[in-house]
Amino acid sequence: MPEVDTAAGTPRRIRGAARAAKTTGSITRADLCEAVHAELGLSRSESSDLVEQVLDQVCTTLVAGTNVKVSSFGSFVLRNKGLRVGRNPKTGQEVPIEPRTVLTFRPSQLLRARINGGVDPGPEPDDAE
Repeated sequence: MPEVDTAAGTPRRIRGAARAAKTTGSITRADLCEAVHAELGLSRSESSDLVEQVLDQVCTTLVAGTNVKVSSFGSFVLRNKGLRVGRNPKTGQEVPIEPRTVLTFRPSQLLRARINGGVDPGPEPDDAE
């Protein structure tokens, strides 16, 4: 629901990061830049450049076909899906689905634990080595 401007009694638009936080709960590039600015004391333009460089590096690595693992955060994993047959739900007609690469995110155990209230679930089967 839009905020109401008390002077005019009309709805007031909320813009930028305040709008995103209020409407979707999502974090934006601007939010990340602001957090870097606040935490590290870099200028806003330096903070913006740093965030862009990190995101560009992640994108470049994924486009090159390499998975990205960020320790204590999670992994961005590329998976190749082969040709398969699907169905048009309206007509029931079989339709070929072309091979493609999909991107998935797997959160780390530490991130999962933090999301679930700090409960440490123990090592994953892969980590037990």
